[in-house]
This record gives sequence, structure tokens and C-alpha cells, in this order.
Amino acid sequence: MSFSWYPVQLSIFVATVATIITFFIGIIAIYWLIFKNFRGRAAVETIIFLPLVLPPTVIGFLLIVIFGKNSPIGQALEWLIGRSIIFTIPAAVLAASVIAFPLMYQSMKTGFLSIDRTIIDAAKVDGASNWQLLKWQLIPLSARAIFSGIALSFTRAFGEFGATLMFAGNIPGHTQTIPTAIFFAIETGNMTAAWYYCVISILFSFILLFFTNDRSKTRN
Repeated sequence: MSFSWYPVQLSIFVATVATIITFFIGIIAIYWLIFKNFRGRAAVETIIFLPLVLPPTVIGFLLIVIFGKNSPIGQALEWLIGRSIIFTIPAAVLAASVIAFPLMYQSMKTGFLSIDRTIIDAAKVDGASNWQLLKWQLIPLSARAIFSGIALSFTRAFGEFGATLMFAGNIPGHTQTIPTAIFFAIETGNMTAAWYYCVISILFSFILLFFTNDRSKTRN
């Protein structure tokens, strides 16, 4: 195996799409958990945070069970797109999204809950709907926390390995991301390629996190 830029490009693509997905799902989840009173909220939040503590291989296994050919969801997707989602780029995006989502959710939740409650109450008195409140008050006032969530989710999705390897596979030129490329390079004894991918991954993540930290200090 020689060094290829494809895993780098795919990792950036997967992380970008996964971050967009987790952002919008995070907004919806926060909306329901903050504005809607329902039983089982604690159980829902526990499920959301499970990917942080479960082994990635468990997540990968569950994704295979849920989206495999023997499941109703997997059969429906196969009928729609003409093939199984397993061992495809969408599978890599889905695995990265599931693993990264808790970080996005926690950052958003922290930002929203830090907002002065009197601001929210005043907006409601003025007739703002929940969605208007979310759009014009909560999101802008939580911008720093949301930006941190975006950075953390992106870097987590960028480096996702276990669930991706099980669910999307390690197909060179197709589903091979940087983490799986490093794994394959070490297995085949190509330490040069492994070092290249490691350095690229470290530099990319460092720059993103450094920019996020610097932006946070500037706002303070």
C-alpha cells in the first residue's frame, strides 16, 4: 500500500457531512428536550450519550443490525437505492455521525442552559414562538458553545475508526478513511504511509482545535 490522498479527502468529506447532520439533529433534539415536557427525558439523554462510553465496535455492530439486509430499515433502503448501505460512503458518514453526535448535543445543551432565563421569559412575553426563540435568541447567544461543538464533532468524526471499520469497511479508493488507512498500513508494514496519515491527522486536528480555542479566548 502506497500513500494516497483519497483517505484524506474522504475523511474530510465524511467529517463535514457528519458535522452538518449532527448540527441539525442537535438543534431538533435540544428543542424537544428544552421546550417539550415528556416522560423519559432522562432515558433519551442517556441513549444520546451512550456512544461516548460504548466501544465503537458495539456501535458498528448495532448499525449493521439496524441497517443490515435482515432488518426492515435495511430492506427499505436497499429497495430505494438498489443496494445495501453497508460498505458504502453513506455508511461511513452514518457511523461518524452517531459517534460524534453526543459531543455536539452536549455543547449545544451547555450553551443553551447558560443563557439567562429572564431573556427567554421576556421573549415569550413579547409573543415569540419556540422556534423564533430558538432562531433569534438561543442559537445566537449560544454561538460560542455551538462553535465548540462543531469543532469537537468534526474532529471526532474525522478520527472515527471502530464503527466505521465494521459498518463501512476498509475498501481502498472507496470507503478507506485516514484511521482505517493507518490500520491497514501498519498491518502491511508500510510505516511510511502510516506516518504520513498520522502527521496529517494530527496537524489537521491541532489546527482546528487551536483555532477554536483561540476564537474562544478572543470572545472572552
